[in-house]
Amino acid sequence: MSKRALLEVIALGPEDAVAAQAGGADRLELVTDMAADGLTPSRATFAAVRAAVDIPLRVMLRAADGFAAGDVAALCEDAAALRAEGADEFVLGFLTPDGRPDLDAVRALAEVIEGCRWTFHRAIDRAADRAALRKELAGLAVPAGVGGPAGFPGVAAGLDTILTAGSVHGVDEGLSTLIAEQARTAVGEPGYRPRILVGGGLGLGHLPALRAAGLDAFHIGGAARPAGWSAPVDAAAVREWREVLDGVVAV
Repeated sequence: MSKRALLEVIALGPEDAVAAQAGGADRLELVTDMAADGLTPSRATFAAVRAAVDIPLRVMLRAADGFAAGDVAALCEDAAALRAEGADEFVLGFLTPDGRPDLDAVRALAEVIEGCRWTFHRAIDRAADRAALRKELAGLAVPAGVGGPAGFPGVAAGLDTILTAGSVHGVDEGLSTLIAEQARTAVGEPGYRPRILVGGGLGLGHLPALRAAGLDAFHIGGAARPAGWSAPVDAAAVREWREVLDGVVAV
């Protein structure tokens, strides 16, 4: 029997979170301001969402549109406040102007959220060199058995997931890259230990090829909102993704 695939849904508040969980989401990515492609939510919003649902919840740490870190000290304060409120999973990722990972910013936040699991988001799709970025980030995952909460096999805490479409233009163009990177992840190649979370222009039609290649984690935002971002998450739309994912057999 194939392993159940993880379905993560973007939530902006409690109403989204309740609908996503009702539809079969396994995890939420909590953000605010999708006009800026998702920024750090308030502590109050996190608390309201955490009280509304019991599925895992990853909180965005991002202050402005784009992939520059901006005021890292302020981001660290936000991260500390969210941790104090009970957040224990996060999403972050920053690039330097030349397209390399901004390791100073990433490490500063990783220190604040030490012991938590986190996703490096789609900044990888705008990196100058995807493979080099992965290798530079490799030391930010804590191997299983070293400490931290139980998580994705092989990673106990720290960086355990990379959200990517395989291309800046979305999954249509990134499909071959995703499949090639999954093959390297499957054999534990250095830099490829984090789980691949596929998102960015992802459609139901992509799922058979992705599941056949062994990919097992998927991220949707607009697809969970047929009426657009001005409307809340639609539980029926999430349920359709859940049912299609459950019906696609992985190798």
